[in-house]
Amino acid sequence: MKVLVVDDEVKNAELTAADLRDAGHDADYVRGGNEALKKLEASRYDAVITDLRMPAPDGMALLDQIKQRWPGIVVIMMTAYAHLDTARTALKHGAWDYVEKEGDFTDVLVRALADAAERLTLQSANAQLSAQVASLKRDSLAVVGDAPATLRSLDMALKVAVTDSTVMLRGESGCGKDLFARTIHAASKRAAGPYVKVNCGALPEALLESELFGHEKGAFTGAVRQKPGRFEDAAGGTLFLDEIGELPIALQAKLLQVIEEKRFTRVGGNQTLQVDVRILAATNRALEEMVAERSFREDLFFRLNVFPIVLPPLRERTGDIPKLAAHFLRTRGATAEKLSPAAARALEGYSFPGNIRELEHTLERAMILAGADTIEPEHLLFAGSAAAKSPSFGPGWVPEIPEGGLDLEVLERELILKALERANGNKSAAARLLGLTRRTLYSRMEKHGLRKPGEGEESEAAAE
Repeated sequence: MKVLVVDDEVKNAELTAADLRDAGHDADYVRGGNEALKKLEASRYDAVITDLRMPAPDGMALLDQIKQRWPGIVVIMMTAYAHLDTARTALKHGAWDYVEKEGDFTDVLVRALADAAERLTLQSANAQLSAQVASLKRDSLAVVGDAPATLRSLDMALKVAVTDSTVMLRGESGCGKDLFARTIHAASKRAAGPYVKVNCGALPEALLESELFGHEKGAFTGAVRQKPGRFEDAAGGTLFLDEIGELPIALQAKLLQVIEEKRFTRVGGNQTLQVDVRILAATNRALEEMVAERSFREDLFFRLNVFPIVLPPLRERTGDIPKLAAHFLRTRGATAEKLSPAAARALEGYSFPGNIRELEHTLERAMILAGADTIEPEHLLFAGSAAAKSPSFGPGWVPEIPEGGLDLEVLERELILKALERANGNKSAAARLLGLTRRTLYSRMEKHGLRKPGEGEESEAAAE
């Protein structure tokens, strides 16, 4: 602890500070209350040990000042004139302890500081825990809506939350899998523990193994120190493995072992570590097909798919759009009235291929464009809106780029869907509308998850 010793007997203050430094504390000393107040204004201290009888301000007056201005500082009183009533008064005014200055009283001070340090550690841990739980509760409120599909998924999430079962969250990208995972954690008996998220598709295989399981010093080039992995970080809490379908096949066996045995070793290590972690996983991929293709282990799939929850895309829960829009507007300091009735109808009439994430980004752009005014339909820059407003485009036509920008991947996906709709599902006709070969259209449909490899080729060829 960083400690300030206050005593008008300078020699005593100096010796006490030296003894505390020998005991491992960072201790300074000053003579009198005025010097102490100046020191406290200039630097941060964890504890103040002050003599009671000093020229004004005396120890009791200094105690009152500290408790008013720096309530988190521990104050220990010391005096050569101990009296029970004085001790009671000091404790009543907020002193942590009361020490008599007789003989070698340093050991007593060290024990008092140790008790105070333990209390400060607990207070800090409790504050962090309260902040984390409050954050998780706020996050869980983002799972809003009362559409039947939403309520079914949320009901399943809350039912499984009270267990320790492994959960697989499935659904399209942007449909709120992370928010559902946080809700499950916040409603579980592990809510007081950590919630740790790992994106399995964001790191290369070598780094991902170290990220998950940690590594020992010297395990590989650049491993200059031991590093705990995310499994250790999540001990006693929840580990959320997002995009689990992107996990390299070589790591799948090690993950399976951890799930089954609750044990693992760090990269480059020999020590077996025990871990108590609940696993939540999420994917937007068809894992059953990956199992058939042998790109995902069947045994791992069954271990992760204990309790699957399918999250509906936003186009299947359009009744939730007004509530979600109001929520996103509130998080940016606006009310639901910021959205005009016409803009609200436009939101509900759009398919949102990017799901909830696209809705949030659409509203963020709209608020920037609208400024202090109400959001109108022209402020809603939907993906594909530029093309939709330009039906006569042809060679040499270039769409206008809106001020808020656009997502080219989402725009391409929306154009493919519109072409297929106009061609009544005929892919050759849709390819002609888009100026593509049929093979190129198939490739881009696969990229956007609109078609499985090889799907329907023979039947369509026969039909044509």
